[in-house]
Amino acid sequence: MSHTPYGYRIENGNAVLDIVAAEKIKALFLAYLSGDSLATAAQKAGILTSHAVIGKMLRNKHYLGDDYYPAIIDPGIFKAAETERIRRAEKLGRVFEPKAKNEVVYPTTFRVKEGTERFDDPFQQAEYAYSLIESEV
Repeated sequence: MSHTPYGYRIENGNAVLDIVAAEKIKALFLAYLSGDSLATAAQKAGILTSHAVIGKMLRNKHYLGDDYYPAIIDPGIFKAAETERIRRAEKLGRVFEPKAKNEVVYPTTFRVKEGTERFDDPFQQAEYAYSLIESEV
């Protein structure tokens, strides 16, 4: 494991709940759902970290429990927090659709004049070879 999420600690190779931190996670979710901002909810929960980290905590699916981590948050509360987060983002105009990528078609065939010169320097030889390209097909 590269990083243990807040609310857990590792004992004998297993993730176990850090009771105090797990209660702070529950308080964070409940404060956020009651209408507090990320910073205010974290302050009420007693979690001192950045705005971005708090947002990631609200999206961390490990808090639901999985094969390695025990559950801290009820799935209903987690889903409600995610719905509220999306609602707030839409209200503030912070939902951005990914831009369509323009597909670039690279030519794969060329017309090349016959080369007659040879250079000892590979860079000069390459430059000469590229200069022989007449057109892309």
